[in-house]
Amino acid sequence: MRRSAPRAFVTALLSVAAACATPTGPLQKVTIPKGVPFRVAAESLAAHGLVSNVRLFGFYAKLRGRDRSMRYGTYLLARAVSWNELLDDLRRGRGIVHTVTIPEGYDLSQIVPLVAEALDVSRDSIEMAVRDSSLRRQLDVPTPSLEGYLFPDTYTFPDNVTAHEAVTAMVRRFQSLWRAEWDFALDSLKLSRHDAVTLASIVEREVRRREEGPVVAAVYLNRLRAHIPLQADPTVTYALGKRPGRVYFKDLRINSPYNTYKVLGLPPGPIGSPGLASLVAALHPAKVPYRYFVAHPDGHHEFRATYSEHLEAIRLVRAAAAPDSATREFRAQRAARDSAARAAGAPVESLPPIVAPKKKRP
Repeated sequence: MRRSAPRAFVTALLSVAAACATPTGPLQKVTIPKGVPFRVAAESLAAHGLVSNVRLFGFYAKLRGRDRSMRYGTYLLARAVSWNELLDDLRRGRGIVHTVTIPEGYDLSQIVPLVAEALDVSRDSIEMAVRDSSLRRQLDVPTPSLEGYLFPDTYTFPDNVTAHEAVTAMVRRFQSLWRAEWDFALDSLKLSRHDAVTLASIVEREVRRREEGPVVAAVYLNRLRAHIPLQADPTVTYALGKRPGRVYFKDLRINSPYNTYKVLGLPPGPIGSPGLASLVAALHPAKVPYRYFVAHPDGHHEFRATYSEHLEAIRLVRAAAAPDSATREFRAQRAARDSAARAAGAPVESLPPIVAPKKKRP
């Protein structure tokens, strides 16, 4: 009989705890990492205002047998629920969301596995969704996939979202950001929207400094108008299925509609998902006469209007990066020669050699 009072007290206490609800407010995002003990989860819930007393909540969960039956993940949880409801949400995984960030410039070969892992779905299901014919018709996309139209952003999806629903949300994000006045810009540039997205995707891969985006876009548009091949290295790496990086002469031989060294005009479609800044740059290019550019090691570019000026800019950039005067001159000569060969489509093996300077002995 002496133990009945404590039992009655505990029962009453747990009844109060079970009905306990915190003040109303917006949904709280709480992440419960895989493998953490219940105590850590309870502390995280308390930090977000979902639990008022960590020790009592843990005691209640243990007595209910719920301290070892929670699903890990990121939740969006309401604050005005009882502890019993909260524990039930954790047990069932109700409120779990999946967050995925698509970086600017990513192509489908990078996006598909990223989304599949975040949503815990198969890559095949994502691959099918990005080739959905109805979505492509909505966007008037002539290519076999939605490359370039999964807008780079951070997305939060509910648990059990399908691959098609996730891809549709990304496409709708693109559609929602497309401005009505951009259609007038397309008319003045004599481009289709698909052309503009394609150009923006190349600009996205080329620039490191956002302020140079409109100038790079202008260079490519000037080359298009003059019927000069774009010779955009990022389109070659895309054709090769490689990550952006250095392009070699052997790479330029690939037979692909995306090889803009061989094929005149824009490639068939985007080579990645351009961000908002690159879309704006493509639709509002700078008014400059440049047709050439070369990048410094830090990423900024030298822009020139004529090919002879471009060769001199190459010498300037390469010489500045060389360790000594003799090597600088050698690298500058070789860079100018190689650029001329690349522009002419000649194999480097057919060119006369440039002998490197001998290193001085100490």
